Amino acid sequence: MPISRFYCPQRLSPGQALDLPPDAAHHAAKVLRCEPGAGIVLFNGDGGEYEAVITYVDKNRVSAKTLVFNSRECESPIEVRLVQAISSGERMDFTLQKAVELGVSHIQPVSSERSIVKLSGERAEKRVQHWQNIVISACEQSGRNRVPGVAPISSIPNWLGNAPPGLRLLLSPAAELSLSGLDKPQDVVTLLIGPEGGLSPNEIEMALGCGFVPTRLGSRVLRTETAALAALAAMQALWGDF
Repeated sequence: MPISRFYCPQRLSPGQALDLPPDAAHHAAKVLRCEPGAGIVLFNGDGGEYEAVITYVDKNRVSAKTLVFNSRECESPIEVRLVQAISSGERMDFTLQKAVELGVSHIQPVSSERSIVKLSGERAEKRVQHWQNIVISACEQSGRNRVPGVAPISSIPNWLGNAPPGLRLLLSPAAELSLSGLDKPQDVVTLLIGPEGGLSPNEIEMALGCGFVPTRLGSRVLRTETAALAALAAMQALWGDF
């Protein structure tokens, strides 16, 4: 049985007694039915992880004691930032979960002219926190010890004005250039993915004006949740650790 891993966003050190965060405690006690003496792994997102043992369990609280620190890392050798237009239903959750498993380093949700889901205010804040929790769970499951951040939602025009330097990619089935035709990037890769209906002509023009390179993944039109994951997998195969 694989050992259970839990994210604890606090300072950790060997021999430390602590209570697991509420969500982690609920999962340990109610879902996994962990008992005192069970071995677990704790990480706080700063890198590395701690072997630990559960010392106390009840319906509202789970305590543990850290043992030894392990500097193990499994981050991708390429830093890919995913700029994902908000999609509807469970598509966005699925995309972010699998993107984390595929090694993405940062997630920027953006609203597009053709986005079906429109979020603002408190609703937007709650959705971002929901996505961050999905990212944390994906790190726990996949063995990652560094947690990608989910940035507040931005519109595409506002985000483009602050896009990070490095290789900027825009997927387009009409593009002549494929990923295999690019040199291995030496800096951050930013991948911009449109919503269900694709980016609007105006958004594409703005992205091209900001230095985004049109790139194709075959001649087929991919759904929004397929495009990001296919591109991430291809980049890991070409330049990463696949």
